[in-house]
Amino acid sequence: MMSRKMKSQLKAITLSTACLCAITLPTINIALAHSDHKLDNTDAVSMTKKVDKSQSANNHPVRVTPSKQNLSANVSPYIAYSQPNIAITNVNLIDGTGAKVSRQQTVLMQEGVITKIASSKEVTNLDNFTVIDGQGKTLIPGLVMMHEHMFYPTGNAHYTEMLHSFPKLYLAGGATTVRTAGTTSPYGDLNVRDAILANQTIGPDMEVTAPYLNGPGLPIVKLKALRDEENARAMMSYWISEGVTSYKAYMQIRTNELEAVIDEAHKRDHKVTAHLCSITYREAAELGIDNLEHGFFAATDFVQDKQKDVCPGKAGHQSLVDLDINSKQVDDLIAFLVDKGVALTSTLTVYETFTKGRPKAYPLALEALILQVREQYEQRWLKISQQDDEQATWPIVFKKMMQLERKFVEAGGLLMAGTDPTGYGGVVAGFSNQRMIELLHEAGFTAEQAIEIATLNGAKYLERDQQIGSIEVGKRADVVLIDGDLSTDISAIQHMPYVFKQGIGYDTQSIIADNKAVVGLH
Repeated sequence: MMSRKMKSQLKAITLSTACLCAITLPTINIALAHSDHKLDNTDAVSMTKKVDKSQSANNHPVRVTPSKQNLSANVSPYIAYSQPNIAITNVNLIDGTGAKVSRQQTVLMQEGVITKIASSKEVTNLDNFTVIDGQGKTLIPGLVMMHEHMFYPTGNAHYTEMLHSFPKLYLAGGATTVRTAGTTSPYGDLNVRDAILANQTIGPDMEVTAPYLNGPGLPIVKLKALRDEENARAMMSYWISEGVTSYKAYMQIRTNELEAVIDEAHKRDHKVTAHLCSITYREAAELGIDNLEHGFFAATDFVQDKQKDVCPGKAGHQSLVDLDINSKQVDDLIAFLVDKGVALTSTLTVYETFTKGRPKAYPLALEALILQVREQYEQRWLKISQQDDEQATWPIVFKKMMQLERKFVEAGGLLMAGTDPTGYGGVVAGFSNQRMIELLHEAGFTAEQAIEIATLNGAKYLERDQQIGSIEVGKRADVVLIDGDLSTDISAIQHMPYVFKQGIGYDTQSIIADNKAVVGLH
């Protein structure tokens, strides 16, 4: 029987052969087409089209390639560029591979595909191209965000669906692909995914995760508690039949239930992630889990005398307060996770909200909130900011967890990025994508490394790195134009006037303006 790893390799071979902060609009120089000159991009275009068609094999509907003719009235008002041939010239390029920034580059996009990347000095004939002058700007790949939700906390342990605002805001914040790491409205997520693919609305590509797979004990009324292992298998089978492609175990899940979830997913070459508490990271890795959420914030491996299948509550946090991050126990766990091929998703954005001394959400993010949820957030933020120093343990943990994420990467681990718009609020779709890049940089990663974590690493995990995740010839034209030099000023990430998804350029300022005082409502 073919192993799961071999299946993944075969899938990759098949694909490769088949093929927000104030946002300001910069001055753009446009040169319209005046000749019949056109690059030979037949191979690159056909490669991407073949990869898109293969999505149907994983329960995805087939993508409708966007064009002026098939974009709905819900999409058109936000489009700044829909020309088939676009050149971005003289730009600083951070390509998503981790390579150092390249200066004065020209990137050509034709029919939604990247067809040429070269020094601007070498690209002289741009007849038949719409030209965007990228002087003083930075081009990065579209973000691939791996812990996102289509809901927002609205108080009293209630989470309200944001199926109208969040897809748009994610796109405006640079995300062209997201994984929903758990859902309280699975049919809503699936239908929004399909509407985006059919160009009926705007948003990132969505990898939809099933409803949370959790044991009993969590006081959130929208979440089901699994009864036993067989119930876990039945729930998996149903949501697989409905078209989800990802699964998330949650805090109170028990070992036999997690083992069943992983088994059912791997039978179909699907992957499982988890926000754990009752089960340790090492135990989950031994069971074959693919991904663990929240970096090391959710690890209960360091709790003394932890009971099996029992979430240790406050003792879990205290163990991180007391943790020696340079201990052999830590090094051994990191090495074990890397050896088992377990990816970690960093979600520094949500844990920052619990940490005294950290800034409020961006002003534009606060403007996106309805008054009631904005007041709830600001009152809680103020209370945290007034904590006594002895009471404030989150600053200790926050710093340590940043360091552990860096150690994990240095040991060869695959670190991805997500935002997790939960907690008590303040983590708002789109704006928090940008904040995540700033926090990764604060954690010690270079701008280039931070972009790789938030782009290509996620694409690799999704097994879509032949199509998305980096700026390379033949890949889909999912790119973000940033006003400023990101390699020298990480805060420039807050200023992204245009996001291109499959070669269509969206005006982020228009999207944000249409979604003020909406989050918390719909």
